[in-house]
Amino acid sequence: MFRLEKMIRREIVSYGRGRIRFQTSKRRSSTISLTHEEPMKDDTFDFMRRILAAPSPVGLEGAMTHGVLTERFHEIAPSDWKEIKFKGNASVVWDSDPEGKSPLTVMIVGHADKIRMQVRSIAADGKIWINSDSFLPQTLIGNPVRLFSEDPEELGRYREINGTVEALGAIHFAPAKFRTGDAGIKPNQLYLELGLHGKKRKELVENLGIRPGDSILLDRPIERCFAPDTFSGAYLDNGLGCFVTAEIARRVANGEVFKNADVPAVRCLFTYASHEEIGRFGSRVLASELKPDVIVAVDVNHDYEAAPIGQEEKHCPLTMGKGFTLSVGATTSEQLNALVEGAAGRYGIPFQRDVVGRDTGTDAMAGVLGNIDAAVTSIGFPIRNMHTISELAHTGDVQASVDAICATLKDMADKKMTPDDFREGHPRLDAATLIREAPRQPVEDGSDE
Repeated sequence: MFRLEKMIRREIVSYGRGRIRFQTSKRRSSTISLTHEEPMKDDTFDFMRRILAAPSPVGLEGAMTHGVLTERFHEIAPSDWKEIKFKGNASVVWDSDPEGKSPLTVMIVGHADKIRMQVRSIAADGKIWINSDSFLPQTLIGNPVRLFSEDPEELGRYREINGTVEALGAIHFAPAKFRTGDAGIKPNQLYLELGLHGKKRKELVENLGIRPGDSILLDRPIERCFAPDTFSGAYLDNGLGCFVTAEIARRVANGEVFKNADVPAVRCLFTYASHEEIGRFGSRVLASELKPDVIVAVDVNHDYEAAPIGQEEKHCPLTMGKGFTLSVGATTSEQLNALVEGAAGRYGIPFQRDVVGRDTGTDAMAGVLGNIDAAVTSIGFPIRNMHTISELAHTGDVQASVDAICATLKDMADKKMTPDDFREGHPRLDAATLIREAPRQPVEDGSDE
C-alpha cells in the first residue's frame, strides 16, 4: 500500500520484447480531473445512493440496469453511443464506439445483482421460512426487509411487502447456549415476520401471492457516517462497482479523459452485469458476446486490517481510506496492472496491492470463463462488514478507483495502444536483474552507517 505523500510517480514510456520501462516524474500531472482528495459532492453521493437503493436481487436486476442506469445513459451519452441489452439477463452495456473504429476495446464491469434471501416455505401458522443465501444468519435477526412477489392476478407485475427477519423469538425461549453465545442461529431457523394473526394465516400469506423462491432484500439506504468521508448501508456489494463504472462513463462522455478525435483511440464498454453472486455468469456471457481486449472488473474488497476475525490468516492489510485496491494473481495481467500502477503513481492516486491467489473472486474472471483472450485485472475498495446491513466504505477510495481507471484509459489512448502491445509486452523473468546484497539501513539521525 502507498501513502500519497510517499508515492513514486511513474509513467510507462515503452513496450516491447517482454519489457515495460518506467520514468519518474517529480510533478503530478493535472491533465485529468481528480476527485479522490475531495469530499464527494452531494449530487454525486445522491446518484450513488440511487444506484445502491435499486431493488436488484440476482435474476431481477432490471430496477438498476434498465431503471436508474438507463436513465443515466440518456442523460450523459453522446448521440453516437449505443446502449446494448440482452435476452437472457438484465445486463446492460454502454458502447462508446458501436462502429468499432477504435484499435483497442476496454470493458469496465460492475455487477448489478445483489445477494438476497428467498422464501423457502410457508408454515401453517403463517411463518414464512426463508433461505439466508450468502448472509450470516446471526446478522439478519430483527432487520427490516422487502419481499417482492408477483401479483397472482397479473403475472409479471410485482408487489412489495415489508417485514422483519426473526428466528428464536424472545430471549426467554432461547436455550442457555444461545444466551451465552455458545450456540448460534442456524439457517433453517430464519423466518419472515409479517405480524399476521387470526385463523388461516397460511392461506392469507398464499392469497397475497407469496410463493417459494420470492426474493427478499435488506431495507436500509446508505447514509453518510460520523467519520469524515465514510458512508454505510446495505448492498455496497456491488452497486458501488456500477456507480464507479457510470462515473467513468460520465467523464468520458464529458470529454474529461480523451482528446477530441474523429476516430476514438479506445472503445469503452461500460458494463453492468447480472448473476455475479451465483457464479459470474452474466459477465462471461457479455465478454463472449462483445470480445473486449481488456477487462477491468470493479468490485468491493475487504478491509482486512480492521476485520475482527481472520487476522491469523495474515491477509494483505488492506485498509479503508488508503486508496483503491489492485488485484495481483489469478488471471490478472501484469502488463495491465503495470499500466494502472504507472497511471496511479503519476497522478498521485493512492492504491493498495491485493493478493488474490487462484481466483480474483470478481468479474475479472469473465474472460477465461467466457473463453476469450483478454488482458484483465480487478480494481476495488476496502469495505467493512461485507454482506451485512451495515456495509461501510470511504468515498475517497471509491473516487480513487474512478480517477485511476480514467488515468489508465487516458494513458492507453495517448500511447495509441493496440492489442499487439499486450501480445508482445509480457514481462520476462529471464531478464530480471540479480541483486547480490541488501542496501545499507539508514541510522536514526538519517545519515548512512
